[in-house]
Amino acid sequence: MTPGRGTWRLALAATGVVFGDIGTSPLYAFRESFIGRHRLPVDQPHVLAVLSMLLWALILVVTVKYVSVTMRADNRGEGGSFALLALIQRITPKSPVLPAIAAAALLATALFYGDAMLTPAISILSAVEGLTLIEARLTQAILPLTLVIVAGLFLLQRRGTGSLGTLFGPVMALWFVVIAVLGGLQVAANPIVLKAISPLYALGFLVQDPIRAFFTLGTVVLAITGAEALYADMGHFGRRPISRSWLGLALPALMLCYAGQSALVLSTPAAIDSPFYLMAPAWALIPLIVLASAATVIASQSIISGAFSVTQQAVRLGYAPRLRILHTSGASVGQIYVPMVNAVLFVAVVGLVLGFGSSSRLAAAFGLAVTATMVLTTLMIGYVIFRIWRWNRLWAIPLYGVLLLFDLGLFAASATKFAAGGWLPASVAIVLVTLFATWRKGRTLIKADLEANALPTDAFLATAAKATRVPGLAVYLTSSEEGVPPALLHNLKHNHVLHERVYLVTVETALTPTIGVDRRIELTEIGEGLARVRIRYGFMQEPSVPGALNLLTEEAGERIDPMTTTYFLSRQIVLPSRRPGMVLWREQLFAAMSRIAATPMTTFHLPVNRVIELGSQVEI
Repeated sequence: MTPGRGTWRLALAATGVVFGDIGTSPLYAFRESFIGRHRLPVDQPHVLAVLSMLLWALILVVTVKYVSVTMRADNRGEGGSFALLALIQRITPKSPVLPAIAAAALLATALFYGDAMLTPAISILSAVEGLTLIEARLTQAILPLTLVIVAGLFLLQRRGTGSLGTLFGPVMALWFVVIAVLGGLQVAANPIVLKAISPLYALGFLVQDPIRAFFTLGTVVLAITGAEALYADMGHFGRRPISRSWLGLALPALMLCYAGQSALVLSTPAAIDSPFYLMAPAWALIPLIVLASAATVIASQSIISGAFSVTQQAVRLGYAPRLRILHTSGASVGQIYVPMVNAVLFVAVVGLVLGFGSSSRLAAAFGLAVTATMVLTTLMIGYVIFRIWRWNRLWAIPLYGVLLLFDLGLFAASATKFAAGGWLPASVAIVLVTLFATWRKGRTLIKADLEANALPTDAFLATAAKATRVPGLAVYLTSSEEGVPPALLHNLKHNHVLHERVYLVTVETALTPTIGVDRRIELTEIGEGLARVRIRYGFMQEPSVPGALNLLTEEAGERIDPMTTTYFLSRQIVLPSRRPGMVLWREQLFAAMSRIAATPMTTFHLPVNRVIELGSQVEI
């Protein structure tokens, strides 16, 4: 396959996975400005103003900010808040603003999970609610059918984003073509809506009626939910395929669809109750509802796959405990499935569907998490623009100022819906930030305690010279490159023997997504048959200690027989105490998180029948 064909094939797959969320926003985004909490009159000035705001939100936020600017800030192909943080840490590790950037990345990631909970609920509900246009009595079937679709969606996740993208890509492409045609027919019948491409209609609304215009921004944001998924999912498909899909298909289709809904309600104001579905002729309503339901399942997929990506990054960068992460493709390291995240999201989505009951009620909760994440991303990308890329300030400052001002306006408008449901994603974010920060701090305290109590290497070598040696290779995993790990001391103390060859292995996670095989492993001799082995993986790679050690047979001439190699692990039992470190409740939280973390045996792909665990207690 030629590179060009490969890019277009990925572009089709990206259409199926990345653009589902933003692509199904026309189901509810335009309508909510006129029937939501702060209703507008359905007349020409307000319809053209709202349409202008929607179009320019797509242009400024999605096209300019994300596709043209933010997606350039990839960390060797990976996107998302943690990837952006890793990029900044790698290039400017001594920056005084790094703690603030890290805090912004943590909060943005936590808010992203709130979005991942809300998107499937509101998207699928909004599609299924179209049944009421066929028969009012079908209202009773909306919630049960929505829950069935949600269950099917989360069951499909184990197949992986690659196969789902192949399945969903043609469906989503059809969706964009259909909404473009429906919108285009309405525009042809009432072309006056084409005037709204001028930003003067939006600006005029802001000047003439600033209060109403401000509240309208809170519903306009519904049209750009899913924009953050473009950046988070970049590692799945790459920047170029996503850009091509957006500019060549998704953006034109969305603009036509919003223009078509505007044209319809200008000629038939009563259509505002369901402007999307009423664009279609009566004979096409049922097929359109079926297609919309399929598209909203795909909409949910974009945010779920993004949640998998940021979870993997959080684990690898030390902000979350080890979780079981399954790679679903041999061709792309970015295509993964995280069972625990999938299960938690499923329970959360079911709870939201049952708790809110309709897409209009969910719309009040939607938006706050999205806009807050966008503001944080803009702040972080500002550092990249001015400190790393060093763009010409003459034009970079005005461009950045417009993007930041627009994001702040959207966030402020969304914040007015806090009491009506915006509190939900905010609460989820607070809980997750607490978990991220607690895990990071707890691991730092444990590492410091182990290093402080570790036996110096020189002192151990004196003991090793007198120890009885047995054949074979012993591999001791340790997080420190200084001293001797507790497992080695315990083994020598209780068994009174030492293997002929001993590796003290440290696995490091780099601030880049991938590390080449040529830089994977490094061996340093200590003496008395002991050697330190440093293994390095990127934060998007799945570490395998046996696989890395096999490289030593070629690079260092080491003899490694899997049948005579034993892996020793230190299992630390965390004991919360009142010692300086963290407050007691956070230490207890960290201890609980430690108990649910996956074992190093699973994480590092160690052979089950060659592993020995030696426990120790650590006070923090």
